[in-house]
Amino acid sequence: MYTARNPLDYLKNYFRSGSMPAILILVNVGVWILTKAVYVIFFLFNHPDTAVADSWILHYFALPASAPEFASRPWTLLSYMFLHLDFWHILFNMLWLFWFARIFMEYLNSRQLLFTYIFGGIAGGLLYFAAFNIFPVFQASLPVSVALGASASVMAIVTAIAFYVPDYSIQLLFIGRIRILYLAIILFVFDFFAIPTGNSGGHLAHIGGALFGYFFSLWIRKTKYSYGQGVFTSLFMKVRNLFRPRLRVSQPSPDQGRAKTDDEYNVEKRMNQERIDRILEKISRGGYDSLTKEEKELLFRSSGKKN
Repeated sequence: MYTARNPLDYLKNYFRSGSMPAILILVNVGVWILTKAVYVIFFLFNHPDTAVADSWILHYFALPASAPEFASRPWTLLSYMFLHLDFWHILFNMLWLFWFARIFMEYLNSRQLLFTYIFGGIAGGLLYFAAFNIFPVFQASLPVSVALGASASVMAIVTAIAFYVPDYSIQLLFIGRIRILYLAIILFVFDFFAIPTGNSGGHLAHIGGALFGYFFSLWIRKTKYSYGQGVFTSLFMKVRNLFRPRLRVSQPSPDQGRAKTDDEYNVEKRMNQERIDRILEKISRGGYDSLTKEEKELLFRSSGKKN
């Protein structure tokens, strides 16, 4: 007989798994718990006013809009994306992260998820910072404005996977099934038109994260292979090849009777590249483990490694 799975057991196994989504959620929740501990410490030292604790936390860990303030605390470009003060703020951010990170991990890997989270948050923070220093409407609030929360990072993950698998659909209460692509577009449009209505900095950060997620999805689709080590191996190989001398055979080798002509060299180079392309296509379909030993050796030789 089928027995419904205990939600508590599911959550225990989820966080014990050590997966990247679980780690990101635990880090965010852990930081939130530490901020609450700060309130207790301030209270014990006779500073019961929560505004004092908020000011201290925001000063050192939230992302300031002011350029001089940011110059004195550059680490806030990273710390702000893990910082939450309000319970409902962290709850909704972690729920969105939980839902969409699961979809993300069905098609991509943990390093790509972490990459999207971190750099999506950075993109959101930079757009927030730039907008507040460029547009005159923010000049009055510039000295005291700060950004905090994982929203930009989460929006990057939502948008990246939405454009990577645009036909993927989910069931929403009262709405029914909807493609996550449409959901990502709706969120982006909402954030854009909500800029003048309040929390302008938050909406700008969301837009920055979403833009990063969109371009990241285009990049991983363009690389032709996105499983296992694909995207990062591709980037490594491209950067490495920029600094490697291009060797051409101009002298007879021990097992050859003469030097290769330019035409022969170009033909051999083109054939090798076609083999590499076929291997990368195979990785995109079945992952790195689907390769034969010979294919793995060829791939590593092409990047200057030995298997």
